[in-house]
Amino acid sequence: MLLTLLRHAKTEPGRAGQEDWDRELEARGRRDVPEMARQLKGRHPTPSLIISSPAVRAIATAKLFAKELRLPASLIVEDEQLYLASPKVMLSVVQLRGASSSHLVIVGHNPGITEFGDRLSAERSLDNMPTCSMYTLEFDIKDWSEIQWGSGMNAELCYPGGPT
Repeated sequence: MLLTLLRHAKTEPGRAGQEDWDRELEARGRRDVPEMARQLKGRHPTPSLIISSPAVRAIATAKLFAKELRLPASLIVEDEQLYLASPKVMLSVVQLRGASSSHLVIVGHNPGITEFGDRLSAERSLDNMPTCSMYTLEFDIKDWSEIQWGSGMNAELCYPGGPT
């Protein structure tokens, strides 16, 4: 099974009085998401489920990503627990909501998403996921309820303008 962690794309700076939750994608962020979806499409099977933080910047990233992959909106699930979540909370979301999706995508925020990827990998350390980066890992499991720390193999980090 495959798990792709996707950090939300580049976001506008916060404005006075604006809630962090409501920050939107910058033009660069809106350009980067389709590029990353194409990179994923060239390397791995199409995702069967996307679980996203419902913060504006994260859900916008998830929707643009799904659109580029021609996935129906029904494959995007919002989970408030993913907003600024810790690795432990992210693991719980994957275990409880991932079911038997063969390729699951989680869209979230730093620092939690980087820490989550780092703790999942059996092979490498992950210091930072830049905006709109993807970290894909393979797991030898039948259902996401079986996922454990340090069990992810063939870890692959991709980011806009980075190595492909």
